[in-house]
Amino acid sequence: MNASEMPVHRRSALRAGAGAAVAGALVGGCTDGRGTADTAGKTPAGTPTDAPAHAAGRSSASAPSPHPAPAPHRYPGQPVQIDHGPRDRPRVALTFHGQGDPAVARSVLTEVERAHARITVLAVGSWLDEHPEMARRILDGGHDLGNHTQRHIDISAMGEAAAYAEITGCAQRLRRLTGSIGTWFRPSRTRSATPLVQRLARRAGYPHVLSYDVDSLDFTSPGAAAVTRKVAGEIRNGSVVSLHFGYADTVAALPLLLTEIDRRQLRAVTTTELLT
Repeated sequence: MNASEMPVHRRSALRAGAGAAVAGALVGGCTDGRGTADTAGKTPAGTPTDAPAHAAGRSSASAPSPHPAPAPHRYPGQPVQIDHGPRDRPRVALTFHGQGDPAVARSVLTEVERAHARITVLAVGSWLDEHPEMARRILDGGHDLGNHTQRHIDISAMGEAAAYAEITGCAQRLRRLTGSIGTWFRPSRTRSATPLVQRLARRAGYPHVLSYDVDSLDFTSPGAAAVTRKVAGEIRNGSVVSLHFGYADTVAALPLLLTEIDRRQLRAVTTTELLT
């Protein structure tokens, strides 16, 4: 679809999204698990992983959300590690790694809500320490909120105790802010959880690990058109798409991507809705 074929309101949304991206000059988010490091949001060495949110100049934690995140749910018939939903229903789940500039995150949420879509946010615990108000904003928009580890470092390379602390550290923040450990867990810096990480996630209260079958590659900053082509070329019924809050190309691509989802008569829903 080219710009002339888009509805007027979608063309306006695209221009607005691209403008927000340029103005934001954004960096952050996640990696593809192949070693492209992102140090944003990491806890300095020697800092307790459960330090109060006001430590080191952080803002204090907000009150628990009046709309708590549901508890994790077990889906009979689904594997421990889920990378897509049912292929016989026209639904897809856009999942965002929750880290980076909160202004960008709000722009993403506003854009998807304008399109009557819902997303899944896997939040990094240290990001929630710095921006606790984002938990409330995500839930109040009707979106899923889950766990993407405490410091967003390579969980596959950790020993059992350290990996478990990464999972439970973020879970503690989510519980403090929302009354729940969140609906989903996704491991950091990897697409697939090791058997150990799967077992630790279950111990922490997450029956399933959330992976994905479509990688937008937005963290490589390939340009908004490339992000849109990559997702549009692979998305289908039941797809779970990996995206990030912290990249300009993601924000710029989102209006056109949502238009393409609508054009294909797909519906962007939370991962919980995708599997229900």
